[in-house]
Amino acid sequence: MATTANQLPPAVTLLNGQQSMMATSNGQEQQQQQEKEQEQQVVISKSTSPKPGAMPSLKLIKMGSVSQKEKRVYKIVLTGGPCGGKTTGQSRLCTFFENLGWKVFRVPETATVLLSGGVKFSDLTEKEDPPTPTTFVYKDLPFAAPEHSLIDLTASCPRCLAKAASRPNGSEAYKFQENLIRTMVQIENTYFELGNSSTRNCLIICDRGVMDASAYISKDKWEKMMAGNKWNPVEMRDNRYNQILHLVSAANGAEDFYSTEDHACRSEGVDLARELDYKSAAAWVGHPYFDVIDNSTNFEAKMNRMIESVCQKLGIDIGDRLQATSRKLKYLVAALPADSEFPPFQDFEVVHHYLQSAGPKVQARLRKRGQKNHWSYIHTQRRPNVHGQTRIEVKTQLTHRDYMNLLAQRDDAHFTIYKKRRCFLINNQYFQLDIYKEPGHPRCKGLVLLETYSSLTGDALKNCMPKFLNIVKEVTGDPDYSMFNLSLKEDWSISKKFCRTATHANGVSSTPLVLNGQ
Repeated sequence: MATTANQLPPAVTLLNGQQSMMATSNGQEQQQQQEKEQEQQVVISKSTSPKPGAMPSLKLIKMGSVSQKEKRVYKIVLTGGPCGGKTTGQSRLCTFFENLGWKVFRVPETATVLLSGGVKFSDLTEKEDPPTPTTFVYKDLPFAAPEHSLIDLTASCPRCLAKAASRPNGSEAYKFQENLIRTMVQIENTYFELGNSSTRNCLIICDRGVMDASAYISKDKWEKMMAGNKWNPVEMRDNRYNQILHLVSAANGAEDFYSTEDHACRSEGVDLARELDYKSAAAWVGHPYFDVIDNSTNFEAKMNRMIESVCQKLGIDIGDRLQATSRKLKYLVAALPADSEFPPFQDFEVVHHYLQSAGPKVQARLRKRGQKNHWSYIHTQRRPNVHGQTRIEVKTQLTHRDYMNLLAQRDDAHFTIYKKRRCFLINNQYFQLDIYKEPGHPRCKGLVLLETYSSLTGDALKNCMPKFLNIVKEVTGDPDYSMFNLSLKEDWSISKKFCRTATHANGVSSTPLVLNGQ
């Protein structure tokens, strides 16, 4: 999910907020209208399309490229509840990638930076006098954490500030929270620009991201803030960062190691820490590359899994330096249950077009993914196995114009695939449910497939699966459930394009190695 300089949201005016970092709704409506018109016209231009499989001369950022001319700038967010390992994780990632010759930038947590400057709740809550030892009554301050001391209440905590912003008379706290997000965007943009201008490959580690603020503010206040600033979740959540890493709190699965000592900004008990951990994870549900690093192993292995996850998305060969554990799993689901059966979820409209390719072993496709007419565009090329290694996927973020140009290479042997993709988090496991929609081949009618990445096996894996889904069987590596084969117009029995190489020779499912985290 690389972002070129001209794709970055413009600088945000911190004082008057008149300059929004998102496109206006009118502009996006015009874009959608143009897209519909261009999709109708693109068939005409196929006769003059570039050589099959060749990318046109576009200014793209390939996150997995090893070419010095196309250096990588990879932006990740470390998030999670208290005592999850974010501070240590930053240090480990920094050391690992600097040893590889990368430049590493660490974006500080904006809330901590601002609140350490002397902001107090009593200064931001209207019509209330600051509490004193003789006047303090907890019920009068429902926005505060119950385990906080009086000193905590009159000082600073990002979570309590957000709760204060949600109060009916918390307009000043609300405004401060809004400016905090604007400041975060501006600080991040500064580091993103530094990464773009660096002569080396660059990893940018954000200590939390813009969506984390939504975990601690009421839904109506958050939606008001989004609308007032013309922000939308596709830009703020999906397009802004390449990968989200949620480090699960020790309060959830490693309680013996949960501690609030030696941390000035941490005072949460175990139960509250679990709640905060879930809320921070739920804020990022819907991001296409959201990895949950749980406490199923010891802490050292947890840090290695975190590094492994980033390396896997970048396509970096780590050899035996870290144990490869996570694999892609796919399951056939009998039917879609009622929405009320699901935990909180995000739905996306997804459209896939397969493109003409340079050879029978190369697959290329376009993906358009979005919510409420806000879209992200990806070009994917899947290469054949090399020296017995897993297949490699090269993924490239596209602009809308690039996407429309590449539609001229659509392969008429394939149907366009339409899906509703439902993303949700349960049992510390992130799932994507693909619900196939018409028009399409009859073989796709009513098809529902569940996907996840996991290092678990046996009963541990079974116990974390969503119980409300009627899972028929695992279909990982089964060519009958490959999207490439599902989209073929011809009958499989006579098609020369049917791909049967969904597994390795040893029968182990082939897990693609994604090169740019998209």
